[in-house]
Formats: sequence, C-alpha cells, structure tokens
Amino acid sequence: MAAPQFGEREAARDYRDRPAAFGIVERDGRIALVRVEKPHHTAWFDLPGGAIDPGEVAEEAVVREYGEEAGLSVAVGRAYATADQYFVNTDGEAFNNLATFFTLELKGEEPGLKIEDDHTLVWKDPHEALAILRHDAHAWAVAAWLRLRGRA
Repeated sequence: MAAPQFGEREAARDYRDRPAAFGIVERDGRIALVRVEKPHHTAWFDLPGGAIDPGEVAEEAVVREYGEEAGLSVAVGRAYATADQYFVNTDGEAFNNLATFFTLELKGEEPGLKIEDDHTLVWKDPHEALAILRHDAHAWAVAAWLRLRGRA
C-alpha cells in the first residue's frame, strides 16, 4: 500500500525526495512538539524529526533529531505509519518528505544534545497538536497514533 501524499505540488517546482523520520513521545498526557522560529517567517509547530542523513537508518535519525531539536533522549518503539509531504523550506528548496513515524519512549532530558537554537520544545495535548501542526502529514500521524492507542 502506498503512503498517503500530503501537501500541494506546485507545477513549476522540482521536488526532491527526502527520506525522513519523525516520532511521538508522550509525557503526562502531552506529546512533544517543537516550535520553530526562523527570521522573516511566522513561527510554526512540527513533530521533532527530519531528514535521514547518509549512512543512517530511520531509527537512528529520529533519535538524533530529537536530541538536536528538543534536547530529549528517546528510545525507538516501532514504526506505525508512513506518509509523504510536499513542502518548500525557508530557503526555497522543494522537498517531498518520505516520512516514517515511530512510537518513542522518553529516556530523559539531555540539554547538551540540543543544537538547533531556532527550535523550542513544547508539550501539547495531542488533540491540540492536530490543529496547530504545520504539516498535514504530521497531523495525520498524530491522529493515527491516537487511534493506535485507542484514544481517538
């Protein structure tokens, strides 16, 4: 079965496929999101995660990204969904994120891992996250996670 495709593909742009990994970790009924603030752009919310670096597997990438973006140490549970998302980043580059979404377990806070100063960890109710996440694929993955947990 093909992964669902989200986002609008602009005909004049060439979208590069970009394998990516994201995950959901819960603490006290809330899930981790990052608030991203870039100069000259309105702030937005994402699930922590991102591109898979050369030589990495998706599980390694989501662990690395959680540390870099949120300062959290996580353990990978299982891949529960895949979804693709067309988007244009703040540098004007067009991508099609080929995303795998994982359940994660929080091991602890590790502020020394955090290197992305424009990302701020926030904990949100999953139902609130559905409304504020920038990417439709991320909101879809949260809904799938809720259904998986029987809390939809």
